[in-house]
Amino acid sequence: MPFMADNYYIRLATFVCMYGALALSWNFIGGYAGYPSFSTAAFMGLGSYAGAILQKAGMPMVLAWVCATIFVSLFAAIVGAAILRMKGHYFAIGSISMVEVLRLIASLWSNLTGGGDGLNVPIFQGGPDYAARVFFYSMLIVMLMAWLTTLFVDRSKLGFGLRCINQNEDAADMVGVSVNRYKTIAYTLSAVYCGTVGAIYASWVSYIAPTDAFGILLTLKVPVMTMLGGAGTVYGPIIGSALFVLMEETIWAQFLDYHQAILGVVIVLLIFFLPGGLLKLDYKKLFTKKDHKLNVTRHA
Repeated sequence: MPFMADNYYIRLATFVCMYGALALSWNFIGGYAGYPSFSTAAFMGLGSYAGAILQKAGMPMVLAWVCATIFVSLFAAIVGAAILRMKGHYFAIGSISMVEVLRLIASLWSNLTGGGDGLNVPIFQGGPDYAARVFFYSMLIVMLMAWLTTLFVDRSKLGFGLRCINQNEDAADMVGVSVNRYKTIAYTLSAVYCGTVGAIYASWVSYIAPTDAFGILLTLKVPVMTMLGGAGTVYGPIIGSALFVLMEETIWAQFLDYHQAILGVVIVLLIFFLPGGLLKLDYKKLFTKKDHKLNVTRHA
């Protein structure tokens, strides 16, 4: 991509990698464990502010990304140990409330975060073409790391335990699965790469504000992307993210004034007709039914 396309397509590919990393992160708690988490925007926004503040303090960019990742991971582990005691819609409400609480803190703590005016991040040097490629590769590396982690979890004892929790948490606890520990690990994993993505995104756009960093729309988009490709799968979040970004870009280009409404309708239809995602669709059964109907029609 960086050697064959212009900056527009590189920007589009960067967004695909960014959302792919976020969807893979959400997949740990939402896909494998089956907990409806809406904390993605909280983790990404926290990583954005942590990375931006550290860079403004003079820390090198990559080191600021690493420190922001560690900070968000510790935050998620501490909060997760408490919030995961809730289940179902109580957990969903608690996780989405955390986004609003952090947004208010960022808006009011003006001495540190800039308040409602936002926070400027030092502009990356080297020109727009060079910067576009640097941030594309950065997002790509994070997405690949999130995918490798997903592959490891999927084939490990942790993945088996999370699937058991998804199917029946009480039964999993009875047969010896360490439910609280597994859920906390999954919740922390769902925050690790979100924090990294947030820190990279702040460096990429060179400006963050509370309404952008802690956007509720983001925390709704990411689960939709994961479910579109297939929640609880290794490749589903990446496929769903790529399709969602391309679909969103196409609708935005064709219907500028109504693109959000049209996109909302499309999302509802996709969830209604593809509840298990593209990778969980039984294509063999689908085509068999189609061929059977065709043969019946010909015979008649």
